[in-house]
Amino acid sequence: MSTGVRGIWRTWADSVPPLARESVRPPCPDPAATATRLAQARLGDEFMVYEAEAGVWYFAAGSTVSLTADATTVTARSGGRAWTSRTDRKPLTAFAAALSTLREAADGTRHFYGWAAFELAHLLHADPSTAGDRPLLHAMIPSVEVSLNGDRTVVRAVDEACVRKVADLLAEPSPQRSAHDEPAPGSTEDVLATGTAAFGRAVSRTVDDIRAGLLEKAVVSRKVPLPAEPRPDFPATYLAGRRANTPARSYLLDLGGYRAAGFSPETVLEVAPEGRVSTQPLAGTRALGSDPAENERLRAELLSDPKEIHEHAVSVRLAWDEMTAVCRPGSVAAEEFMAVRARGSVQHLASRVTGRLRQDAGPWDAFASLFPAITATGVSKRAALQALARHEEGPRGLYGGAVFRGSTAGALDAALVLRTLLGAGDETWLRAGAGITGQSSPERETEETREKLRSVAPYLRFAED
Repeated sequence: MSTGVRGIWRTWADSVPPLARESVRPPCPDPAATATRLAQARLGDEFMVYEAEAGVWYFAAGSTVSLTADATTVTARSGGRAWTSRTDRKPLTAFAAALSTLREAADGTRHFYGWAAFELAHLLHADPSTAGDRPLLHAMIPSVEVSLNGDRTVVRAVDEACVRKVADLLAEPSPQRSAHDEPAPGSTEDVLATGTAAFGRAVSRTVDDIRAGLLEKAVVSRKVPLPAEPRPDFPATYLAGRRANTPARSYLLDLGGYRAAGFSPETVLEVAPEGRVSTQPLAGTRALGSDPAENERLRAELLSDPKEIHEHAVSVRLAWDEMTAVCRPGSVAAEEFMAVRARGSVQHLASRVTGRLRQDAGPWDAFASLFPAITATGVSKRAALQALARHEEGPRGLYGGAVFRGSTAGALDAALVLRTLLGAGDETWLRAGAGITGQSSPERETEETREKLRSVAPYLRFAED
């Protein structure tokens, strides 16, 4: 990092206000509803709700301090000022440098919240010229942060006035659940049929590529645009969907130009400050409904289906290779292999691969190796990205990318963006994909996308003008 660039990051980091005020309060009985209510209060131009593991929710807001990177530049903002630097097509390196400088300048650990668009993958693994000119990474350092768990609620903010405002919101009684919160199954099946013919053709072309030896697997997706009216209510959709889903992570955000309410089935990676890193590939899918006997039958079918087992095995193999590239020799292990995990309207084959980072590698090195999740791209990753560029229409944007929470102490928790209501500008949409192998059929893969879309579509809620 040049002296000039280091100076930019130092000036930016020195301008970041500390979270100097803290208030500890009793636990909230319904953290999902409380976090959603904080999001609806619009305490800042940008916000994120992030549900981590073990039932802990985080709410963060405030856009005065942020980092945004595209393929060639990164812009840091704080206090109404902006600093821009070239990235040499290495935005993750620029992000890591800026956050490292913030760690040196800050009094205590600071957290950041952000997202990575799927097209970042083209810079990391394929053809940089196809990454486009849209933002690929965005993160904010919040001016207010609230953690909600079973033991206590902690509010941290830049000033006392912000702490009091959050305390007043927390003191309000939680609204009672109503019929509006309950799912409305079956009301969106017509929407789920959008784009199925084009998707079937993309599946067939991808199967041809696989049989020609160009790749082993690709995760092909289809976009389902939603009508302009009525407008989806993202917070209400998030709360209704979270009541019905069993995600690995969930998130609600209005951040860096995207809006999202999602129920991620897996993490791209989890990095602890001491260097433990893990990834959780899920591949292989069957429906999950209300009939226990039928669910068990489908579970047994999933565990014995050659196509699903092959799809899962190649994903775990590549995840292992990507972990090995950044971990200490001999530390990579499969702690779980081919378990079945319930994720809303579907059940998946799931594995977990863990390791310990090399001394010369940090969380963003691991992110660069593992992003995007192999279960959202294919095998090999480069060949799959090339196939997706041929067969999918337009950029994915946030879909298949990541939503993350991290700290300047070295932690990074990144959720794979699937099972998500997405929005940008005046447009809102859903998207779902299926893992294509040489044994795939357009009919079965199309049905798999419907199964996945049912994790979100029945729980869409709309703004009441």
